[in-house]
Amino acid sequence: MTRVLVTGAEGFVGGRLVPRLIARGATVIACHAPGMVTASNDTTGAHASLEPIALDIRDRDAVEGVFRDAAPDAVVHLAGLSDVADSWRRIDDYYRVNVEGSEHVASAARALSETCRLVVASSAEVYGAVPEAELPACETRGLGPGSPYALTKAAVERLSLPLGAIVVRSFNLIGPGQGANFALPSFATQLAAIEAGREEPVLHVGDLTPRRDFVHVDDGADAYALLVERGEPGSVYNVARGEAIELETALRQLIAISGLEVEIRQDPDRMRPADVPVLCGDASRLGALGWHPKRSFDQALEAIWEDARRRLA
Repeated sequence: MTRVLVTGAEGFVGGRLVPRLIARGATVIACHAPGMVTASNDTTGAHASLEPIALDIRDRDAVEGVFRDAAPDAVVHLAGLSDVADSWRRIDDYYRVNVEGSEHVASAARALSETCRLVVASSAEVYGAVPEAELPACETRGLGPGSPYALTKAAVERLSLPLGAIVVRSFNLIGPGQGANFALPSFATQLAAIEAGREEPVLHVGDLTPRRDFVHVDDGADAYALLVERGEPGSVYNVARGEAIELETALRQLIAISGLEVEIRQDPDRMRPADVPVLCGDASRLGALGWHPKRSFDQALEAIWEDARRRLA
């Protein structure tokens, strides 16, 4: 691909994907939310192969204008709101950004050319509650979204797959740089404050019983880079390790890494209205293209802990 447009280039995945695409020889049009600096600009902003552009995907005319001017050969649509708990409080915002914004992106990409490759970020949350005997979930499974966020992602799939999009259902991507509104970075942030003597040795948590398929974000970015080149249009790909780890187990491993002694205290305000008990995925379809996770869960936890300490410092 010679020109790749990435929405959400300032985000958790986007900031890692952009350098990978450039390393593969692409010129990247890195679209970021107005007022945001692309994460990739921190390291590659001066690179001739990077073109940063502010873009509000809710603005159809703006999206169409940027796409016409950029004339990309491929589009990777990562922009969107992704906090499951927050989606219960901001349903309208999640609809406007995730559904309407994605429709603008997909339509603009397809209006450019039938051959423009379109890679769209979905989520494993679209599977909903899957009986444990039927896990790991594969891409042919029916959807059962159980939150406003998951509903928006299911809608995005419904509108983009008929347009030939390559849909990516990522399971729980984790690693340094993730927002502290997500569980593991929240735990690490609290631990770092306790280590620094800024907080009492008490960790405030929500429900720790859910089990999730945790994937290092760098492995996730590798998957996206591969799918830009080799993904089959109109197909869905899971990004998963195929194993479910309980959140309490992850928390206790993180505490062990920190070396701290803390009390774990459940906070009712951190509980979600509903949560999927267990979810893990089958990534055989992506594996057939040559993708396999290279980084361990322990490596991700250690990186999250060091990142939290750096941020506090």
